[in-house]
Amino acid sequence: MGVTAGSVLNRLLCDKGHLTKPSNPTAVKAISSTILTHLDSGHLPKAVSILFASPHPFQFSLYARLFQLCSSNHAILEVRKVESHLVTFSPVPPIFLLNRAIEAYAKCGSLGDARELFEEMPQRDGGSWNALITAYSQTGNPEDAFGLFIKMNRSGFLPNEITFASVLGSCAAVLALWLSRQIHAVIFKYGFNGNVILGSSLVDIYGKCGVMRDARGIFDEIQNPNDISWNIIVRRYLEMGEGKEAIIMFFQMFVAAVRPLNFTFSSALVACSSITALEEGMQIHGAAIKMGFENDEVVLSSLIDMYAKCGELENACAIFDQPKSKNLISGTSIVSGYAMSGQTWKAREFFNEMPERNVVTWNAMLAGYTHYFQWEEALNFIFLMVNTTKNIDQVTLGLILKVCAGLSDVEMGKQVHGFIYRHDFCSNIFVGNGLLDMYGKCGNLKRAKTVWFHQISQCRDRISWNALLSSYARHGRSELAMTIFCEMQLEETPDEYTFAILLAACANIFALEQGKQIHGFMIRNGYTMDSVVRGALVDMYSKCRSIEYAIMVFKERASRDVILWNSMILGCCHNYKGREVLKCFGLMEDEGIKPDHVTFRGVLHACTYEGFVELGRQYFDSMTNEYGIIPRLEHYECMIELYSQWGYMDELENFVKNMPFDPTVPMLTRVLDACRRHGCLRLGQWAAQRLNE
Repeated sequence: MGVTAGSVLNRLLCDKGHLTKPSNPTAVKAISSTILTHLDSGHLPKAVSILFASPHPFQFSLYARLFQLCSSNHAILEVRKVESHLVTFSPVPPIFLLNRAIEAYAKCGSLGDARELFEEMPQRDGGSWNALITAYSQTGNPEDAFGLFIKMNRSGFLPNEITFASVLGSCAAVLALWLSRQIHAVIFKYGFNGNVILGSSLVDIYGKCGVMRDARGIFDEIQNPNDISWNIIVRRYLEMGEGKEAIIMFFQMFVAAVRPLNFTFSSALVACSSITALEEGMQIHGAAIKMGFENDEVVLSSLIDMYAKCGELENACAIFDQPKSKNLISGTSIVSGYAMSGQTWKAREFFNEMPERNVVTWNAMLAGYTHYFQWEEALNFIFLMVNTTKNIDQVTLGLILKVCAGLSDVEMGKQVHGFIYRHDFCSNIFVGNGLLDMYGKCGNLKRAKTVWFHQISQCRDRISWNALLSSYARHGRSELAMTIFCEMQLEETPDEYTFAILLAACANIFALEQGKQIHGFMIRNGYTMDSVVRGALVDMYSKCRSIEYAIMVFKERASRDVILWNSMILGCCHNYKGREVLKCFGLMEDEGIKPDHVTFRGVLHACTYEGFVELGRQYFDSMTNEYGIIPRLEHYECMIELYSQWGYMDELENFVKNMPFDPTVPMLTRVLDACRRHGCLRLGQWAAQRLNE
């Protein structure tokens, strides 16, 4: 246009001789009708062009509607035309219309026009200040919004709910906690404490900033929290990882006689998913049906996700089969549910039948393969994904790097690294940590150092440190891992997983004293001794030949899972206490803990130490017959060792020749050695012939 909004207004208002020409009512009515017809047809630019070309003023309601439509369509050129026409043909434009113009400029992202128009206004009201404060709030300028708020007060205009809500909204958008606290103090000063709108806004900002104690305190001060207030507190607890509190607050809504929104139901169900709270999830499902949300798409999607993540896939599928439930989000939840429960074949069948997929769907299927170490299937799926879709995100790359690590395929990992570099994923810490972990697990510590110092040096986090520690500990560089741990404490706070890595490093180098120091440090600083940490402690003490300490740690925990039992069983094996292993196995069954393949590896080793050949055979057979565990290569090796060491040559021959796969070279070598020691010529010749082949 050649001129800005503010300069037009200033010129016209300072022109004392400006007079509006009398308008032709008939012509104005006809033009107004034409403009409204174009607006009803969605032709905003045409309507504004007709208005701009007309030499007549129009009703203020028409200008208001045009400003509103320009805002919703982000039509900055049309805003300027409407505002120019308004100030040209109205000697003293109404303040409320100029306020709408400020709002429209802000919605169109033109803060300069909004601020200039505000500065040129001869008169302002509270709405003018609110409009500009909101403009800065919506564009992520909390300091400017706060500065305007201060000027508003000094100009004699008292802030109202809208003013405070705008400033708080700006603070929430950029997580400006210190500004929020200052606004909170002013709200209290002006007597707005307890106001439901402002209270809810404060709960929202404190929750987003992670200060849930303050958020809860403000919520409890609200005199009559409404459905939006409750929705915010439930949502913020969920986002802060406090799923249990989110569920508790959801049920308290009913005590307060407040009807939940559909999004509140959704948040509560997601909270149930996060902590596998199936019983509470089913209660929420029942409440949703009673309150008429059984056909709400948001609630149905969350229900499917909750049942899938809690392992109730039949219920999830039953809800998915309802007419309003079949959508991309729900379908992805079903795929994820099957995949993460180990039923990857069912997940793949469902995945193949989906009419539509997005990157989250592909990632859900790939995550199932990686979670259950199905590396070959994962690799084939990656090739399919690359050839089918271009939608690859940081999660996809992280999963692909896991596959490279699982296959120990560092060359493929380097190719993925090149893709990451070419497509500008280098600055993503999730991808950087994946690269670090992949190179470390593949034994390429030189490349891991390159990633550490050049790619994630400015943004590394606790996961980065743990990945580096794990790399050195895994490849026998335990002393260096201890040095890195000292450096880590200057930058990051270690977590339980960090100490599990360090304890494994101590076990590798039999560093009993260092292991004890780590154990004591965790106790003194109140770290949680979960099953993984206790398992690492048992393993460390066992390998350091301090079985008494291992047993003491094991007995400290009343509730023991299969990981902790396996650590104790393998620890006893390491100290050649075979009879203790068998006692542990019996106690484990008495506690209702189902053994896994690691458990039986320890049990078979114990039978070998003690010479319990027949008992070992019974345990091996029970794996399939009683526990549904398919024996792995190491279990067959244990049985060959058991028969060989104790001279059961007939049983050894029968076992080796009836295995469901060809014996490996180490197996044949072990059989040949046993035949030489026990003088079994026939089996020895067979083993030698197979070795030569």
